[in-house]
Amino acid sequence: MNKIAEEYRQEIKKHFEENKEAALKIKDYLEHSSVAYHGRCVHTLHVPKVFTQQAVEHYRQITGMTYTIFEKVIKEYLRNPSYRKLFPFSKKLEELILIPRLYDCHLPIARFDIFYNEEDGSFKFCEINTDGTSAMNEDYVLNMAVEKNPAHQKMKDRYSMKSFELFDCWVKEFMNIYGTYEKKVQRPYVAIVDFLEHCSITEFEEFKRRFEAAGYETEICEITKLKYRDHVLYSPTGHPIDVVYRRAVTSDVMTHYDEVQDFLAAVKNQDVCLIGAFCTQIIHNKWLFWVLYRKETMEFLTKEEQSFIKEHVPYTDLLADNQETVAHVIKEKDGYIIKPLDSYASRGVYAGIDFSEEEWENIVREHAGGDYIYQEYCSPYRTENIYLVEENPRWKQYTNMSGLFVYNGKFSGIYSRLSDGGIISSQYNEKAVATLYLEA
Repeated sequence: MNKIAEEYRQEIKKHFEENKEAALKIKDYLEHSSVAYHGRCVHTLHVPKVFTQQAVEHYRQITGMTYTIFEKVIKEYLRNPSYRKLFPFSKKLEELILIPRLYDCHLPIARFDIFYNEEDGSFKFCEINTDGTSAMNEDYVLNMAVEKNPAHQKMKDRYSMKSFELFDCWVKEFMNIYGTYEKKVQRPYVAIVDFLEHCSITEFEEFKRRFEAAGYETEICEITKLKYRDHVLYSPTGHPIDVVYRRAVTSDVMTHYDEVQDFLAAVKNQDVCLIGAFCTQIIHNKWLFWVLYRKETMEFLTKEEQSFIKEHVPYTDLLADNQETVAHVIKEKDGYIIKPLDSYASRGVYAGIDFSEEEWENIVREHAGGDYIYQEYCSPYRTENIYLVEENPRWKQYTNMSGLFVYNGKFSGIYSRLSDGGIISSQYNEKAVATLYLEA
């Protein structure tokens, strides 16, 4: 992988002006594509990520082990009232989590974000996304955009590379899950459901096209406009819904709880199939990492699973408003990152390494005692890359994060993000690149 990345860099350096001109065309392409929405657009660097078969196989093993552990955690939560007390969920949310799914899969879709060291294969988890798992469209468009990259065209002459397919394979696994649903119908009407005001609408539109190409009528639905009557959930156009692909994250559902009562009533009364069910929140919440280290969790895991957690899950605890905790987190500035218990898109995330001592102290004191955790800061693997659309582009070190898509328990692809800061934030400094792998 290092050898391939270096070859990309040499091609760019040899033909710098040609590649810089192409980067500006790629920028324009992205700004007029489906990855430009809500006033923002994906920014990309000029060296894509190309993974070897060996790395892909390692990712497959990582997701397999992780999924097995998460499935055990969900099952324990559902069966054991005392175990539930370890989680910070309200009674309202617990009620939703405990609603039976009526299908086999506990965790239909997820993206496991990890910091992976390409030198030795070591890694640490960053966070887990279940509700609203996204970025399939970004990867899809970036892989079209990279074709305009002259260095990439030269590399294609030397290596056989392929991108991950992240849409049709989800449709297939979605329907495999639905196939185990106790009340399934032959040709279900699919609703892709979210709060549409701030969703990735272009991604939903691509999924809609793929569901329909597979033979399933599909509608993108505003969750607050769903109607429930006579044991039927209706879409905003008045069509009965058989199965929901939930993209609305649980935190948003709880914030707008009173506005989504029709949707929730249909789910509670088992009158619609919900993929994924609210039990996915057990894994999505950032308190999970703390729970994984607890004796109550370790007791139902194998020795191998216990070792896996200890090696790869960063230490996590509540940012309590007490002198000892606050003083410790302030003192060990570069060793910690703080995050809200339940958020997405890197909102409210701060890494001590990005701030001065005075700034960090103010941030920690401001958020102590709220719904915040502090977590071991894992120094991410860095690679050299270049942002050629800058006025004075230069090569520099970027942190790398791999988002591992998992569909119905199966490793399905990678989303690659980079940053020149201590954290990778979609709001501030995130760059994404096309992800490819070498064909065998």
